[in-house]
Amino acid sequence: MADQKTYYGGQAVIEGVMMRGRKNMVTAVRRPNGEISVNPQLLQTFYTGKWRKTPLIRGIVALIESMVLGIQTLMFSANVALEEEQEKMSGWILWITIAAALAFSVGLFFLVPLFMTSFLRDRNTFLQQPILFNLVDGIIRVIIFIIYLKVISLMKDIKRVFAYHGAEHKSINAYEAGVPLEIDSVRPFSTANPRCGTSFLFAVLIIAIFVFSLIGKPSLAWMVASRIVLLPVIAALSYEFIYYTSRHCGNPVMKLLLTPGLWLQSLTTRQPDDKQLEVAITALRKVLEIEQPQNASTSAEYRVSEVAPSQ
Repeated sequence: MADQKTYYGGQAVIEGVMMRGRKNMVTAVRRPNGEISVNPQLLQTFYTGKWRKTPLIRGIVALIESMVLGIQTLMFSANVALEEEQEKMSGWILWITIAAALAFSVGLFFLVPLFMTSFLRDRNTFLQQPILFNLVDGIIRVIIFIIYLKVISLMKDIKRVFAYHGAEHKSINAYEAGVPLEIDSVRPFSTANPRCGTSFLFAVLIIAIFVFSLIGKPSLAWMVASRIVLLPVIAALSYEFIYYTSRHCGNPVMKLLLTPGLWLQSLTTRQPDDKQLEVAITALRKVLEIEQPQNASTSAEYRVSEVAPSQ
């Protein structure tokens, strides 16, 4: 049976899946020759220490972790998929990439809606009210987010990443249900998971409405600054929301609150094929083998090549 005190999570990457455990993460990627490359990595203390367990602060740590480790695993998977596994991304390029991704996200999902709402406010007196202004700002933010997901989901390569995202969720759902980590056993499970990053991002967009409403009606410059300065606060609150609701999803109220995020996952996940499921299962099995060797199932024989563990 699954260890109910440990909630495993992951991320879809290029032709693969990353699974994160308590102190380790494992990235499994399908090579062009059909083998599965497995890269176990011991997580730094920053991602597993007391700050990662402290309410509110853990949300900020999780946000940093998702950006840093997310880009690292994406680069690893791209190199493996292209048979260039030995190529490494230097530290400064990694941080530039993270900064660019963060700037793009803040600009598209926070600043663009703000400028659009400010434009509408200048022509509609009812938007002078802070609550109404931030409500319209939030609605525009959600619409842009949904359109963005819909557009990128039309890209061929992104469709495959989304299929691996579905495989990641199916594997975790199967593990938490206590069934064997075999393709036939995992296949029937849902591609949605209440702890998904998509649900977290949706929570960020909604909670931002309430947080920004508290600052009243400052100048446009101060509102722009608030979209940047308050982002860690919003991320912290959103993480606590997902943390609590996902652990009480049997409660009808919590289930209702989770519904929009679960629906949104229909845009970021696709039904995986068996080969994609095999990769996700391999990643999850490996992290279980490291952290719970007495419970890890290893009955299926997959063509796996393991790279040296990263520290």
